[in-house]
Amino acid sequence: MDASNYSLKVNRDLLNPSFESYRLSLDAIPKYNVELDAAVEEMKLKESQYTLDHMRAFGMYNYLHLDQWYEDSVLFVDCKGRVLSLTVTLDTALGKPWEVYRIEGDSWQREDRLCASLSLTSATWAALSDGSGRLYLLRTGKRADSSHLKWEALFIEDVGDPFIILHSVSHVQDGVHTLEVLLLRIQKDQQETKGSEFSTSLEWITVSNVAGKGPDKKYEVKTRRVLKGKTVPNYAAIEPQGKGLMVAAEKPFVFTHVDGQPVEAPEQEPMEVETTEPIYFWQQTTDDITMIVRMPEGVTKETVHFSLTRDDISIGVKGSDPFLEGQLFASVDPEASAWIIKNDKSLEVTLQKQVVDGSMWPELVMGNSRGKYMLSDEQVAKIHERLTHLTSEDMNADPARDMPPCNSQELEDCDQFPEEGSNLTYFDGQSLKPTHVVNLGIHQYLFTVDVNPSEMPCLCLRHDVDALLWQPRPDRPDDMWEHIATFNALGYVQASKRDKKFLTCAPNFSYASLCECLRRSFIYRQPQTLDTVLFNRKQGRQVGQVAKQQVDSLDVDKPILGFRATNERLYILTCSNLYVLKVNND
Repeated sequence: MDASNYSLKVNRDLLNPSFESYRLSLDAIPKYNVELDAAVEEMKLKESQYTLDHMRAFGMYNYLHLDQWYEDSVLFVDCKGRVLSLTVTLDTALGKPWEVYRIEGDSWQREDRLCASLSLTSATWAALSDGSGRLYLLRTGKRADSSHLKWEALFIEDVGDPFIILHSVSHVQDGVHTLEVLLLRIQKDQQETKGSEFSTSLEWITVSNVAGKGPDKKYEVKTRRVLKGKTVPNYAAIEPQGKGLMVAAEKPFVFTHVDGQPVEAPEQEPMEVETTEPIYFWQQTTDDITMIVRMPEGVTKETVHFSLTRDDISIGVKGSDPFLEGQLFASVDPEASAWIIKNDKSLEVTLQKQVVDGSMWPELVMGNSRGKYMLSDEQVAKIHERLTHLTSEDMNADPARDMPPCNSQELEDCDQFPEEGSNLTYFDGQSLKPTHVVNLGIHQYLFTVDVNPSEMPCLCLRHDVDALLWQPRPDRPDDMWEHIATFNALGYVQASKRDKKFLTCAPNFSYASLCECLRRSFIYRQPQTLDTVLFNRKQGRQVGQVAKQQVDSLDVDKPILGFRATNERLYILTCSNLYVLKVNND
């Protein structure tokens, strides 16, 4: 089964090219505090865990877990090995977190122990790691109905070196209940001769109950599959029915072992992602676009194939397949557009934008990565001036100054992009080979969030200045990633927060939020309609919506260990306290 290269299809209806800025709101956010009976133990990195991958995997671990099946229910593990749960129904009457399970034994004494990790597998199951290499599969019951009942461990097994749990799913087929768990380890690699002496291992473990054992069916390991790579993945999740695995990483992962036996190395050709020279270069102004297309030397007007409509373009040589073809980012005026042959080996095309509103296109041909954008000197000179207006401390929605919309060229030194080899890959669970590959290019990974518990987790990527949320749809092979929400300018805003630790959003997309390592958290709300419409006299237009930014600061200087968002509340965990911020009303 060969891998095919795909592109992420942006839903232009979810973009807001006229978005201007976030206005700082001084509205108070109701905040409630729960003091913990025992501390949450922050596992400090040891001297042997010195790489950036160790920091990304373990130093930035989110100790707080949101139960996506039961709204406003969060869980965490304290230093006594207790799994504690708190469900909020009334903010002003918060109770104490209650114990639902306790890790027994001496695993807490192991020197190379990692932090305990938890994954809510389904509405009635959970997967737990004690950080020492032991995996627990727990039957929880319906947690909302029996929240104070203790969980029951139906599978406890030492599965090797210490790990953290990245993801887990549960499914039933032909009467057999199966749990799929994805583990992450960073291990010393004796074959590594360049750079770090470590490599990253993902282990996909399948555990099923044994048929015919009566009411207390025994759960056993059915399959263990191992992937290895040279970096910690940004995103890794199992398909809901256990049919495949999706990984986003800056360097490739490959399956190396199944049940302890080596896997033949895959052929490199199917995994090849285009890295050839650009076939066209382009520049733009607010009015038009100029592109230079490479053509075979000696090309003439009679041999050129050129087709242009309002929304599509096709360029090539007659008698051959077009080498540039696709949908334009936005509409153009074909009658006002033109092309000429330059130096008998290139085509110069001028495209007149249909809508002249001051906005800039982030790409020319949708999903095509064979072009290179060239900034003009004038655009470079304007970048710093334009970016200073992206966020504001002024709550006035009608600023006197002229403020152009955000665009793809609004970049600064703080903008960081992944390596060109960064890919989003879907592996088939049977063949263990990649079937879908997306080259993420400059689309920086931002965060992962659960929106629908019956679907795979969503991943948020930076597209120009915006942050776009993508929902994997593994049951739709031809359209596997759906653009479901946009957070305006969040891609740029988060890049300027040097001390950021966690970034997330509400499942209904009403706001996005990030927190720093200490104290401060930021809330970015979607644009909301104003009660009274303001008029911008300088720009000569009405202002009917405003997007608010809010800032909250904790009253302690203890590191933030956990950070989760629901539609109504934001949860912040430190070693000694759990804070609940009422962000939205019912």
